Amino acid sequence: MIRPHGRHGSPPRDPGSGHAQTPESAGWSRRRAIGALSGAVAVMLGALFGLGAFTFGYGEGWAYLSNDPAACTNCHVMQEHFDSWVKSSHQASASCNDCHLGHDPVGKWITKADNGLLHSLAFTTGDFRDPIRIKPRNRRVTQSACLHCHADFVHAVLSPEPDGETLLCVRCHASVGHALR
Repeated sequence: MIRPHGRHGSPPRDPGSGHAQTPESAGWSRRRAIGALSGAVAVMLGALFGLGAFTFGYGEGWAYLSNDPAACTNCHVMQEHFDSWVKSSHQASASCNDCHLGHDPVGKWITKADNGLLHSLAFTTGDFRDPIRIKPRNRRVTQSACLHCHADFVHAVLSPEPDGETLLCVRCHASVGHALR
């Protein structure tokens, strides 16, 4: 015996067509909806990937994968920082990456990706301060870089200040990496 599907023994109607809806047509509608959603997601991901690839190419993103300090001057707000680094005591011994990226391989690439994404977003939208300022997270990375190279010399002054904070190297040596700033 066939059991009725809807009210009064008739199969339910498909709201779009007014035809009787069968289990097969309900499955077809579900598959069509899933297909449309999948297509929309694929188009959105493709657009995001395309925009990202264009931005990476237009902004010479490959340069940031190098260790060349001149790559930092791709953004006009970095020219003053680069020029001051050229005049600094660290110019002969440390590049931008030596001071502004972690020295462990994972931390280095996480910081590089994080900064690259945030910098490209800020410069694309124009939402940044000029002159730019170092953020607390990057200040910690820079402090770690100072200690990586100079730990033998600074162990005596690394004790925490009365408030429990460790003295930042740039508090006394503000112009070491970027002279005349």
